Amino acid sequence: MIRNSFIFLDKIGKKKEQNIWKQGIRTWNDFRKAASIKGIANEKKQYYNRKLEEAEQALNSDHHSHFIAKLPQIEMWRLYNECKDSCCFLDIEIDSYGNVVLAGISNYYETNFFVKGVNLETSSLQKELAKYSMVITFNGSSFDLPKLQKQFNIIIMKPHIDLKQLCINLGMKGGLKEVEKQLNLKRPQHLYGNPVSLWKTFHASGDREYLDLLLEYNREDCENLKMVMEWVWRQNSTNIFKP
Repeated sequence: MIRNSFIFLDKIGKKKEQNIWKQGIRTWNDFRKAASIKGIANEKKQYYNRKLEEAEQALNSDHHSHFIAKLPQIEMWRLYNECKDSCCFLDIEIDSYGNVVLAGISNYYETNFFVKGVNLETSSLQKELAKYSMVITFNGSSFDLPKLQKQFNIIIMKPHIDLKQLCINLGMKGGLKEVEKQLNLKRPQHLYGNPVSLWKTFHASGDREYLDLLLEYNREDCENLKMVMEWVWRQNSTNIFKP
């Protein structure tokens, strides 16, 4: 989808992008090959041609961070198909004081856990995140990423897709659990509990069973993030060319 997009170009908004598409110009290649484009001065078009060439080179070299300051945050989903094989899904759990006690970082095959008192530290988180070209969360802009930055001084300079606002824009309100229900994504009944209480009980008792349950809960969150992302991608890809 990013190769159909022009909204990351200077002074190109959604309305102007729609006008470009309406002229039959649906790809970067179409744009560069066109002799002229209605509504864009020739000098400006030459400038845009160069910017599209830069974007093409960035994608071909897997330099996806090229789009961070250019593509509006709410439109970052357009990069998903390019990053799908190298993205990660991130979800954290906190204790009753608001401190991060668990971070789950998952690709499409497995989830790696970082647990307080075991391996939850700046160096291990940075090493894991360095493997990926994109980070996907649910409400991560307001919760997960600020928490990690404050507690571990981690600033994630990668494209980030926050599914919460995208779901709201598609009529799906509420937290991740509510969205799961609306999309008929089922999780085992015992994984609807309170993760804060699970950590508190584990911390107080030392019983590994409660930690294992918390890990299972976090893994389920990460797995469902993947399915929500796929749904958001399909919906937005279908709707985008509609005025």
